[in-house]
Amino acid sequence: MDVARRAGCSVQQIRNLERDGVLPPATRTAIGYRIYTEVHLQCALAYRELAVAAGPVEAKRIVRSVHTCPASTTVALLDAAHARLHTERAELALAKKAAAVISAEPIEDVRASDWIGVAELAAALGIRSSTLRHWDTEGLVIPDRNAPTGARRYSPSQVRDARIVHQLRKAGYRIAPLRAVMAQLRRARGSGDIDAALAIRDETLTTRSRALVDATAALARLLPPSDVSPRGTAPPPESRSRR
Repeated sequence: MDVARRAGCSVQQIRNLERDGVLPPATRTAIGYRIYTEVHLQCALAYRELAVAAGPVEAKRIVRSVHTCPASTTVALLDAAHARLHTERAELALAKKAAAVISAEPIEDVRASDWIGVAELAAALGIRSSTLRHWDTEGLVIPDRNAPTGARRYSPSQVRDARIVHQLRKAGYRIAPLRAVMAQLRRARGSGDIDAALAIRDETLTTRSRALVDATAALARLLPPSDVSPRGTAPPPESRSRR
């Protein structure tokens, strides 16, 4: 199928996208073969790029809006997707600064009174105690345990780990890759692993942003032309009313 080949999808994916309303219904020949057009290709291309930029669920929602909603709705959904990426990029920049500062903080003169509990650390980070317990279960931040009670107790270095994890999670880092980063960090304390992790996140955001630009170009070919003239310009002569 030519549309599948040009869109970089399988034939079954194209049929699934039509079934899900991402592609408009194809016309059929007398013997039942589907006939796809340039509109179907642009929808498939837009979906493919949007799935990279915003995820498959949001990609379907945006492309379906082209067929079912006013153009202003589609444009607003694209604006929201751009805004989310901008927010993620801003949070990543903050995480880079915070992680660099936290990693460089010296930990000296550690005393028994410096250990803190789950509730105290959660309050300091502005998160729930259950989040810290989840990080422990996932191997992100592993506290010591109080011998008689088994209660979690965080040393200054473990508090620092928790602060780093908190910043990376805010920057959008997922649990599995973050687990590897923190394991490396504990083996060789330093900011190199964190910098590498954030650099990968930066590359991912750039890939998603470029995909969103490409998706916008594909969608622009599907939307009706704007009927709003630029400010200060007159409409073309043929559109003026005759007196």
